[in-house]
Amino acid sequence: MRSFFRHGFGLLILTVALLAGPRAASAHPHVWVKAASELIYAPDGTITGVRHAWTFDDMFSTYALQGIETKTKGVYTREELAPLAQTNVESLKEFGFFSFAKADGRKQKFNEPTDYYLEYKDSALVLHFVLPFKTPFKSRQMQLEIFDPSYFVDFQLQDKDPIRLVNAPAACAMAIERPSGGTAAATKLGEDNFLDGSNANFGAMFANKVTVNCP
Repeated sequence: MRSFFRHGFGLLILTVALLAGPRAASAHPHVWVKAASELIYAPDGTITGVRHAWTFDDMFSTYALQGIETKTKGVYTREELAPLAQTNVESLKEFGFFSFAKADGRKQKFNEPTDYYLEYKDSALVLHFVLPFKTPFKSRQMQLEIFDPSYFVDFQLQDKDPIRLVNAPAACAMAIERPSGGTAAATKLGEDNFLDGSNANFGAMFANKVTVNCP
């Protein structure tokens, strides 16, 4: 099965390129996501995983829903969206799930996503899934970044309660750093950087960063 993300992103690139020209299409994000996440803790204080809820923009949601049969027009049940959800999370693996974690400075790896599903809410698709850590851990400082290194997808944390600590020790403190500049900064740096591949990790400049410090 062809990658849902790659297939969908490819058509969106084409659409933007036809409307704004190929150079503009290469220099800006084409999919927008509002993100909310939870860091999941076990009773002993170890961090076991991350639970994501990503709301896609209207354009991408409309495209993704094309061809899906429903019992009620305009209403999409979790069961009807299940095949799309599966394809979605399988495709995300290629992109590292757009999630990057460190514990006391050491990179942490994730297992395959679990508890994934799609819902259709307020005319947008919302992808829910859990990323379990391969090795649950305790740390004095845990960092999580959510971004697309290529800056094809623009991730923004939702305004209210974007990050939650679930069952974390009471003494743990969290700090959230949101990116600034967005597409305007991308344009200022120049579109040629995107075209020649010299900014393969450009999206890191717009990462959403979460830091949790525990004594």
